Amino acid sequence: MFNAFRSILTCGLLGLSTVGQAQPTPSSRRDVADLYASLCANCHGPKMEGALGPSLVDDIWKSGADDAGIARSIREGQLASGMPAFSGALSPQDTRALVIYIREQGARRRSEAASIAKPVADKPVRSELHAFKLETVAEGLDTPWSVAFLPDGRMLVTEKAGRLRVVEKGRLLPEPIAGTPDVWSRGQGGLLDVAVHPDAAKNGWIYLSYSDPGANGSAMTAIVRGKLREGRFVEQQTLFRAPPGLYRTGNVHFGSRFVFDGKGHLFFSIGERGQKEDAQDLSRPNGKVHRIREDGSIPKDNPFAGREGAIPSIWSYGNRNPQGLARHPVTGDLWETEHGPRGGDELNRIEPGRNYGWPVITYGMNYDGTPMTDRTAQEGMQQPVLHWTPSIAVCAADFYTGSRFPQWKNDLFVGALAEQEVRRLRIENGKVVHQEVLFKDVGRVRDVVSGPDGYLYVVFNDPDRLARLVPAPALEPASGKAPGAKP
Repeated sequence: MFNAFRSILTCGLLGLSTVGQAQPTPSSRRDVADLYASLCANCHGPKMEGALGPSLVDDIWKSGADDAGIARSIREGQLASGMPAFSGALSPQDTRALVIYIREQGARRRSEAASIAKPVADKPVRSELHAFKLETVAEGLDTPWSVAFLPDGRMLVTEKAGRLRVVEKGRLLPEPIAGTPDVWSRGQGGLLDVAVHPDAAKNGWIYLSYSDPGANGSAMTAIVRGKLREGRFVEQQTLFRAPPGLYRTGNVHFGSRFVFDGKGHLFFSIGERGQKEDAQDLSRPNGKVHRIREDGSIPKDNPFAGREGAIPSIWSYGNRNPQGLARHPVTGDLWETEHGPRGGDELNRIEPGRNYGWPVITYGMNYDGTPMTDRTAQEGMQQPVLHWTPSIAVCAADFYTGSRFPQWKNDLFVGALAEQEVRRLRIENGKVVHQEVLFKDVGRVRDVVSGPDGYLYVVFNDPDRLARLVPAPALEPASGKAPGAKP
């Protein structure tokens, strides 16, 4: 996808003509754009399109084909080509930030040149394996966050401000469900995920995650369940609520998503609430994936259930802001998507007791363009199965289990907020072997769900609506797949 520096440069990567070791400069929190402009643009051009030196965004490379190759070229130089080594001039963090910045510019160039579907007015479009239309199901929503399906065919949609709405026969009912919890609706906080128990036709349980208000402007993600009766949320039970002293101020990174495992357990995620170090602290619930029983009790085989001082529901830790959880329909593996900072959005296969690294290791940098760390790996910490650098602002995830799009069966679909995309990921033997962007630029994708009717449902913000992908048979390729598409 991305490649590293090609044979590198007549005048040196950072625009210096002196051959040899660059002079050391003090390490600082330098903005990577300013760093590039002052040291790199003279040779590679202000937009990395090439000047005295070659382009860095044309995907033609001769040396190094990964992040490590780019970093090595920066550190060690290419003396035969006139490029000095910069290990003494740039900190490892600055070097990593430059790698990310080059990735961002290359991705932007490719995105501008790509032809990706932008479905409008239910017009059919063709993807690699299936043609589809994007069909509006419900409008009039206010920042919808999640959708779930009741056994009787109705749909539940959460609105971030705290309302639980019902969509019935393609119509958004005017009145929200009464009796839902009070939420802390600020910034990224509010009413978040909704899930319907797999056996809800018998037991009626509906699960909600939300930002629970605490003292002095603090909040933390909490989990409740209840039942619907005559337009009200009744028989409410609190399944998870952190001790008040562990609540955090700030309005970011609440998570959260639900997954049932079919064995009586419920998984849910909580973001680290903007407190990076908390993700490594087992005495705090934020920055973790949790497992409880469906009634809120703690399974005895949870990895930290018997550890003194640890939150017993923790299943994994070192997770930044997980807003996607999905269980593979064949293997049963738990998959998670989480927001990175600037770069380093992750797809992880979640295993019990594992440390997923944040903030010790990351493929991203600070939002302001300053370096965060040069470490992308460390012993005892899990590597992501896939990372998106630059970020796409990956959000929800779900495996497609329907029959209306047979060649998508068991593929993972993820939504992206910033890039306004839905992506299809084919996973084989625990690895992503192919990615396809189905469409983009029709709204921020907050949720994507495989519906019980075989359609793929999408929750959009800006503009706010619930839509679904439906087959467009007239456009189907005769072979059922586009030329060059991976099986």
